[in-house]
Amino acid sequence: MPHTEVDLILVNGESVDFGRHVEDGDFISVYPVFESLDISPVSRVRPEPLRRPRFVLDGHLGRLAAYLRLFGFDAFYERNLPDEVLARISGEERRILLTRDRGLLKRSQVTHGYLVRETDPRRQLAEVLQRFDLWRAVRPFSRCLRCNGELAAAAKEEVADRLPPKVRERCREFSRCRGCGQVYWKGSHYDRLARLIQEIRDREGAG
Repeated sequence: MPHTEVDLILVNGESVDFGRHVEDGDFISVYPVFESLDISPVSRVRPEPLRRPRFVLDGHLGRLAAYLRLFGFDAFYERNLPDEVLARISGEERRILLTRDRGLLKRSQVTHGYLVRETDPRRQLAEVLQRFDLWRAVRPFSRCLRCNGELAAAAKEEVADRLPPKVRERCREFSRCRGCGQVYWKGSHYDRLARLIQEIRDREGAG
């Protein structure tokens, strides 16, 4: 089991860290990460849980990264980053490392991570949201699908020069990425994504 998936270790009923030496006769209990329950006052395993989770994903989880952004979560993703860079980003930026590679989670720099079990991207999304108890934190269409930046409302006159003619005529509400400047509006693509979000929420019983 990767150390990133362990949140509490009890030896003979006492909370200990990973440095505890095991002796004959010790009774050991190991518990997974409690994201929906704050056990920081008793746990000695990690400095503190991540209550406002941010993610970094390995190169095999690009579609999952896009879905997380669509649902409003900070998901850093670049396709060809080496393992050592992913581990460094996870540790330095306090991001939960999502991966299908168990060995990547065993790097000492990684303090928060999760081994994604599902193979289908939509099921992966539901798995991550369920594992970290994030359904109530979903904020659709609040992040840029291109660069992961936050979106902010924009007046039509501010983005008019970047809009197709038909969009300028028909649409009234716009948002723009604070990072890359990408402009978004409620067109047919928006409707398809909205249906996808509702489909996933309905299937998982998330409302």
